[in-house]
Amino acid sequence: MSDEPDFQLLISAHELWSQLFCVHYYGIFDIQQYNQKLFPSPSQILARCDLCLIQEVRDAKGEAIPTLVKDLNSFDKSHAYSYVESKRLGKKTYKEQYVYIYKKDVLQVREHCQYPELEGGEGTNNDTEVFSREPFIVRFHSPTTLVKDFVLVGQHTCPKTAMKEIDELYTVFNGICKKWKTENVVILGDLNAACSYITIKGFRAVRLRSDPKFRWLIGDEQDTTVRQKTHCAYDRIVIHGREMISGIVPDSAKPFNFKEEFHLTEEEALEVSDHFPVEVDLKPIHRYLLRHEL
Repeated sequence: MSDEPDFQLLISAHELWSQLFCVHYYGIFDIQQYNQKLFPSPSQILARCDLCLIQEVRDAKGEAIPTLVKDLNSFDKSHAYSYVESKRLGKKTYKEQYVYIYKKDVLQVREHCQYPELEGGEGTNNDTEVFSREPFIVRFHSPTTLVKDFVLVGQHTCPKTAMKEIDELYTVFNGICKKWKTENVVILGDLNAACSYITIKGFRAVRLRSDPKFRWLIGDEQDTTVRQKTHCAYDRIVIHGREMISGIVPDSAKPFNFKEEFHLTEEEALEVSDHFPVEVDLKPIHRYLLRHEL
């Protein structure tokens, strides 16, 4: 995908299970526009989830996310939503933020850090030269799923350097293991990991790809784009850790075709996003599942 401005959501957890979900919204920072015109609205999508990572937040005034979270709390009064955000990132005048929105009655933020600030890890200031926007890393506690603690690494790569940035995420992972003593890691975002932005030979050399301990849940054959003329798996979910892998519902990772779900034309769907969401379910603990089935 190009670096044109858009809005990405990566969402995890939904009622009895967890989801990782990504969507792009154009013009999201025109608050009146997205409240009145977009269908489905951000609140409609976010309310079905417990945790989301929003990428490409370009709002220099800092008004869009508080407004979005306020709208979300009004839309879904059964939960309380909060957020944690990165600093504004970018090498030049174009800046973005990563923002995690979560249901604070369902999940807790344990720790967060902006790469390369991983004390005792492998990250150095030189590593930041690799990334157009350094990863924002957040550790969550999830009492209602089999995997209780996990780390999300949000990353939006630059198309021209996508393979180099994806490879460097391996170094980021090692830093997380050393800092927080966990291997339950989910790397997710618009990695631009498809089509003209990668080569077969080059991709095989990417450490995140060649190491069998990492599971790429969205396969190369998938299509995360809305346009019928394209077929590319730009958006990915990559997981690591025995506990994390065993906590995934088998075969649950897939793009979500909101175009079909909401009976939209391609033109209407593109008003919402040029990408389909990708999602995966996490297994719930049995007593939580039973309690909500009674």
